[in-house]
Amino acid sequence: MLGLILIATGVAAAVLGGLWLMSGTTTERLSTPGAILGVGLLVLFIVIPFIAAGTYFWIRGRAEARDYARLARERKMLSIVSARGQVRLSDLALELNTSRAEVKDALYDLVGKELFVGYIDWKEGVLYAREAAQMTSGKCPSCGAPRSVAGKGIVKCEYCGAELFLPATG
Repeated sequence: MLGLILIATGVAAAVLGGLWLMSGTTTERLSTPGAILGVGLLVLFIVIPFIAAGTYFWIRGRAEARDYARLARERKMLSIVSARGQVRLSDLALELNTSRAEVKDALYDLVGKELFVGYIDWKEGVLYAREAAQMTSGKCPSCGAPRSVAGKGIVKCEYCGAELFLPATG
């Protein structure tokens, strides 16, 4: 909002300053070279700084709004999965009004932040929330097969393809 106010102020300053300088030349109180100098100074020291600052704040505000929306989506996702214990990815995408790929990205982001522990069965498309104590065995909770490390906090079952999201040990 501040960005748009600054941009509007810069445009208003340009219009009002231009009208004032033009009235000075039409009444012959201001010479043409003086009016040209006035326009240059007005643009250089008032209009450009206001519009540049307004544009910066407007772009920055939009980026912050996108970040806030992403965080709100992740918070809602955690609440849904924690409350139900398990949820289909398609249902989660519908409830969050987003795509399945964005749900997957948000899930990996939550795992990277060590905020989610559980596993996902990609074949069934179901996300399971589990307590850390239940995820400490060396076997896949989906099929019982041995697990292998796939990334930070992520273990992948070699047999069924389920990905387990574990808390970092340290």
